[in-house]
Amino acid sequence: FDTPETFYHVYARGASKETIFRNTEDYKFFIKLFSRYLSKEPQESRLGPYPHLRGKVELLSFCLMNNHFHMLIYQNDKSYMAALMKCVMTSYSRYFNTKYGRTGPVFETRYKAAKIDDPSYFTHISRYIHLNPRYYKNYAYSSYRSIVDNDHEDWLQPERIMEEFNSVS
Repeated sequence: FDTPETFYHVYARGASKETIFRNTEDYKFFIKLFSRYLSKEPQESRLGPYPHLRGKVELLSFCLMNNHFHMLIYQNDKSYMAALMKCVMTSYSRYFNTKYGRTGPVFETRYKAAKIDDPSYFTHISRYIHLNPRYYKNYAYSSYRSIVDNDHEDWLQPERIMEEFNSVS
């Protein structure tokens, strides 16, 4: 489960299958967390620096649905996928519970991560993540459009996917 230099399909669902992204602001906050931990430049809060995980783990693609999310991650060094997921899920849970005046878990369980060690499974997952929403080509909360347009933030690193496919459309 914690192998360096390995691809993983990472996913999690809301507790009791409840909605975890209620509006645009929620989606945007979750996406902002990628920037917080994976940008080229380390990010800081008023309390000090956030963990800087770039180079240790790569986010290749993602899709956020109303009650779950999917990510394709490449882990360069052991334990850093777990560090990223802990940071993202804890930060989001704190945000969500504060915003909606609730307590308790936001996510059903800790995230799940399926190790990808077969090229055909890698190809399948790469497509599956982006095909999750019905109108995937114009879906605002996935990496599909930014990868196809080759216009993505520095925290998204789809190069390993692009190497696998000759065409992105």
